[in-house]
Amino acid sequence: MTRARRPRQRTRTRSRTAARRLAVQALYQWQLGGHAAHELVAQFLAGEEMNRADASFFEALVRGCLLEHVALRELIAPYLDRPVEQLDPVEYGVLLLATQELRSHPETPWRVVINEAVELALQFGAEQSHTYINGVLDKLGRQLRATEVAGS
Repeated sequence: MTRARRPRQRTRTRSRTAARRLAVQALYQWQLGGHAAHELVAQFLAGEEMNRADASFFEALVRGCLLEHVALRELIAPYLDRPVEQLDPVEYGVLLLATQELRSHPETPWRVVINEAVELALQFGAEQSHTYINGVLDKLGRQLRATEVAGS
């Protein structure tokens, strides 16, 4: 018999999904406009869509991605089949976001991080970007979460 999720847990899951979606949009805007982290965070926190999102999770993800983008880029690069500069901005944003979460949010299972990234790629990315992102993050997740992967 399958146990039903508690409503609170479902709400938390949805609010984190919404936070990730908004974070990808903020990262896309950052890539195109070069806005500072505090400007982007303030703009998105003031938006109506933030009502459904975990605002503190959103802020942690965006600030982490922007402050650590060079280190995150170096983690991602070995798993790509082309230079980072040739990635579509949506793909790059999703990869940054997922890499930051894999690295800095161990409370989120690695498979959840990858599944959420694939869903974001399906929603915002090019036609086959979700399969590319899945492949890159599967390899990267196995490196960053080796202990967790070994236990699953």
